Amino acid sequence: MTSEGESGFGFGRPPREGREGGREGGFRRDRDRERAPMTAKGRLRAKARKKARKAAKKRGSGAFGRKKVCRFCADQNAKIEYRDPKTLRYFMTETGKLIPQRISGNCARHQRQVAVAIKRSRQLALMPYAPSHV
Repeated sequence: MTSEGESGFGFGRPPREGREGGREGGFRRDRDRERAPMTAKGRLRAKARKKARKAAKKRGSGAFGRKKVCRFCADQNAKIEYRDPKTLRYFMTETGKLIPQRISGNCARHQRQVAVAIKRSRQLALMPYAPSHV
């Protein structure tokens, strides 16, 4: 048999110096990793991100503008009706998807009601499921 140091399993080796975990300097992060040269597309994306950060900083108050207000809470007369596809079309994209609450500005309660109304009007063929049916 071989001695412990020659076994190949590392039992006879002295412990590594530095932190526990086996690596010098602890865990490596993505920023410590050496990067490959950037592609043209990568450079364009980085430039766009930098430009967006600069514009947001210049604008102030973070990346947000004015607080959106739920149109149904603001106007008590506005009703969410599945029979009114003209109003519900405002809450759908051109591809037929529902617009999310953070973009439409609806509160959670009214966003749920809008979603249910759109689904009902689709069932009754008042609104399309897909953009080709418009």
